[in-house]
Amino acid sequence: MSLFWLRTWQLGIKSLLLHPLRSGLTVLGIFIGVSSVIWLVAIGEGIGRKAQEQIEQLGATNIIVRSIKPPSEVTERSRALVPYGLTRDDYERLTTTIPTIVQAVPIRELRRRFSYGSRILDGRLVGCSPEYATVVKLEVDRGRFITYADMFRKENVCVLAAEVAQRLFPLENPLGRAIRIEEHFYVVVGVLKPRMPSAGIGGSLAAQEFSQDVYIPITTLWDRIGDVVITRRAGSFEGEILQLSQVTLTVDKVTNVLSTAEVIKDLLARYHRMEDYGVTVPLELLEQARVTRLMFMIFMGLIAAISLVVGGIGIMNIMLATVTERTREIGIRRALGAKRRDIVRQFLIETVSLSIVGGAAGIIGGLTCGPAFRFIRWQLNQLLPEVMNQLPDVVRTMEPVIVPASIPVAFGISVLIGIVFGLYPAMRAAAMDPIEALRHE
Repeated sequence: MSLFWLRTWQLGIKSLLLHPLRSGLTVLGIFIGVSSVIWLVAIGEGIGRKAQEQIEQLGATNIIVRSIKPPSEVTERSRALVPYGLTRDDYERLTTTIPTIVQAVPIRELRRRFSYGSRILDGRLVGCSPEYATVVKLEVDRGRFITYADMFRKENVCVLAAEVAQRLFPLENPLGRAIRIEEHFYVVVGVLKPRMPSAGIGGSLAAQEFSQDVYIPITTLWDRIGDVVITRRAGSFEGEILQLSQVTLTVDKVTNVLSTAEVIKDLLARYHRMEDYGVTVPLELLEQARVTRLMFMIFMGLIAAISLVVGGIGIMNIMLATVTERTREIGIRRALGAKRRDIVRQFLIETVSLSIVGGAAGIIGGLTCGPAFRFIRWQLNQLLPEVMNQLPDVVRTMEPVIVPASIPVAFGISVLIGIVFGLYPAMRAAAMDPIEALRHE
């Protein structure tokens, strides 16, 4: 029996090799389909993981409360400034009345000009507490970060982001030097390692760039700068009264995050006449990201499966043409005693052989997804740098991740398509009348 099957396979492969171009094009269709499944699922998985990483960096047990500036903050006639956003009283209420909150990090952000000697740089001034470095995942390269002693004494000290240190101190060690921020001088006590920007998470959280930041104790910011900030430039007037830009709250357990978020919303609504704040729960975003990631992968897989179906249609067309060409051969085999099931088996083996070869080649092509994707991205960076810079960070830094399950699934589908689309030509060949087949020219 095994010899019979071996002989059948040999005969099928020999028949395919008689028409190498035709067989090669059929294999190419299956190859493209299988590779597309693996590639598109890998790209979808890579994008999904990158977005999920951005959310996970916010912390599954964290709740982020940000101040939101209402429209028409400054009136043209009176130039009156209206206070908005989170206050120090809000911070005290949140930390003292909600028992599930174990840590709170207050943050105040301002746009400021930094200078050292003749070198000037515009960037973001961040007033924060020592926990800020842990929450945002900042790593110190030299020196130290802000301490509680700095906050208690309201010290004029600062920590520089890597790019700020490079721009202001290209040839010297910044530690111990004093930079000027508006009219005050701050001694540099630390320099951070480079930190990748965080992408915006839908409409819940804006993207953050850390490369041009200078960090000082938040108590120093309140004492030196205050809550009222007025900017006059080129005849325009801008101003705001804001105490806190953001408060990042850490909850004791993941199971308490959603209920704590509801308590925070109720508490803030009680003391704010307008909704000048936003509450972002990374845990909710994380669940949404997982669902979106799964749907995206399924969608990409369905798109790729279409190319497999197209390859299957190509197999059917080729095999129908083959049946017509080999009508006389089929008649001779039937006249010599071959049964209908033998003819069906013969043609099915040929279609399955094409599918197996195409599927195996497609798997090899799919496994090259990572290197090929990086090469294409490198070429685009060389040829179209402006277009690439406008793309979201998730796309520019994403790496395809091959999903192991996609390999056997794609290969199995290719073989199944070979059987399904090869069955009709095989049955049509088997249904031929031997006498009519022998008469065929």
